[in-house]
Amino acid sequence: MFLRHETIEKNVILMVVLTLITVSIGGIVQIIPLFTIESTIERVDGVRPYSPLEVLGRNIYIREGCYTCHSQQIRPFKDEVERYGPYSLAAESMFDKPFQWGSKRTGPDLSRVGGRYSNDWHVAHLVSPRAVVPESIMPAYPALSTRRLDYADVARHLEALRAVGVPYSDAMIANARADLVTQASPDADPTALLERYPRAVVGKFDSQSESITEMDALIAYLQMLGTLVRFSDLPPERLRQ
Repeated sequence: MFLRHETIEKNVILMVVLTLITVSIGGIVQIIPLFTIESTIERVDGVRPYSPLEVLGRNIYIREGCYTCHSQQIRPFKDEVERYGPYSLAAESMFDKPFQWGSKRTGPDLSRVGGRYSNDWHVAHLVSPRAVVPESIMPAYPALSTRRLDYADVARHLEALRAVGVPYSDAMIANARADLVTQASPDADPTALLERYPRAVVGKFDSQSESITEMDALIAYLQMLGTLVRFSDLPPERLRQ
């Protein structure tokens, strides 16, 4: 056995060939099973695609670079769970293109920020961060309240996301503009919207402006983060994954 091993070590070409064969077999064993399953992410009840207003709010969140200071990934450590809530599940970001896990935290994690603060608090915080958090070093974004939200092509945003795997239906795309206006209008009937996007937060998010602003969209996105999954309904074995 030792002599055979010595022969391989002394023959560079033979060693390269055998190494390539070994690596190829290992790669095939790991990769082929992935093509036999629909997804490597186990679905969780409640997770849905973003509503049209949330999609544009997420676009603004990315445009303004919020992801560079705020992560959206709670790690399974006691201190993080005690501070932010249940740690993140893979299914929660399965429709994120791209995901917002982040690599650093200058500010707190936002995975569970939805519903923790009122809409007015978010407006005040974004317009003047230090007015509500004196030690904050976050830049101010007052212009979001004065910029009207451009949603003329929101249906195309949904079409683009569907092209990369987000399961938007034809009805979702056809009603994209109507759903966006409904979500930002507290007096509108949200029945159809909530059928397509369960648990969407409906209301006038930016009370300082009568029109639908970029502030409305951004707060709509923030207010849904972490609200879709009912962790109290999940069995213990799912929470250990």
